[in-house]
Amino acid sequence: MIEPSDGAVLAGLLARDRQAYARWLPARPAEFYTPEGQAQVIESLLRSHDQGLAWPGVVVSDDTVIGQVTISSILRGPFQKGFLGYWVSSLHHGLGHTSRAVGLAVRIAEDKLNLHRLEAHTQLENLASQSILRKHGFNPWGIAHEHFHAEGAWRDEVFWERRLTGGLAPQP
Repeated sequence: MIEPSDGAVLAGLLARDRQAYARWLPARPAEFYTPEGQAQVIESLLRSHDQGLAWPGVVVSDDTVIGQVTISSILRGPFQKGFLGYWVSSLHHGLGHTSRAVGLAVRIAEDKLNLHRLEAHTQLENLASQSILRKHGFNPWGIAHEHFHAEGAWRDEVFWERRLTGGLAPQP
């Protein structure tokens, strides 16, 4: 689970990878990449967690934070679903950390959050992320054209789903 003290490390990683991830992430104000900006993001995530709307975590390697994994936009009632987002520092790509984080998030969504469905989006060109989602049982279910704006252009995205065995049927 993410902690307020993770803000400085996350800010450093995000600032270092800002250009590398510009194609994949939305434009953010400069303060987003500061420890103070990340502290505000973490506070917001923890408030959402307290309200049952999110599960925010960090990706760790050798006791060092190297990225973030979050289940957000949790909907209860007839949906019992959440949205999966994740990133890992470019210095740690190709080492299995992202796949491990996604696998853990799937288990948390099912076993702890009792969700019935987990969703994710990837840009069409993000083959590495698509491979990770496939490995963890996600299936593509559609393409949203010009769905996401990044690096000055609207990007098409693939929508992914993973149906879980959890998720209590809503009570009338």
